[in-house]
Amino acid sequence: MAHATLTLTMPESIWIQQVSTAYPEATFRVLAAVPDAESGFALVRITGPEVPEVVDAMDDHPQITELSLAQWSDDEATVHFETTTPLLLFSSRDSGMPIELPVEVRDGEATIEVTGSRERLAELAEQLEHFGLQYRIDHVRERLHESQLLSERQLEVITAAVEEGYYDTPRRCSLTELAGHLDIAKSTCSETLHRAEEAIVKRFVEELPDASGEESLEERLASP
Repeated sequence: MAHATLTLTMPESIWIQQVSTAYPEATFRVLAAVPDAESGFALVRITGPEVPEVVDAMDDHPQITELSLAQWSDDEATVHFETTTPLLLFSSRDSGMPIELPVEVRDGEATIEVTGSRERLAELAEQLEHFGLQYRIDHVRERLHESQLLSERQLEVITAAVEEGYYDTPRRCSLTELAGHLDIAKSTCSETLHRAEEAIVKRFVEELPDASGEESLEERLASP
């Protein structure tokens, strides 16, 4: 299973781009959303200094066909609405790739997280492009359980090392003491720790964001 974080820029022709850029300090937090055949429904919490104006702008927009307030104050509102341009929902629906909620939109950009097969992620990329959603890749990585990253023995040894203070500064437990605690040879303890540390450090480096951001999602997914 691959996990991806993408930053999307909404097309200028849709309401969320127009309203969120007109009120750049407002944050739209999508709490729930579902697509229909030709529209989409969502529950969104809006926060910021001009919430009443934001809600009025949504209510007046021709792409918002229905809007009702679930909660209201001067700096926060929760609204349920229907829109004829739920492009992100359509992209998710047509690719078969669910988008993890909540999703935050601010000043025309949304950050989304998705997890699924590489084939589904590639299809999502195609659908985003089809609906005119520009995206920037923050990262793509394999989502593995810790049991897939480390062997059972490596997990046991490195967990004991943390609990006994081997990695503390100053160190509260020496390698000899750790090996004694685990009732294994010092050389075995050292080798097991080294292999576990290698796997953890390499995974950490793999997850660092790519500064260039020039590859498409399909190219990233094709990488080994």
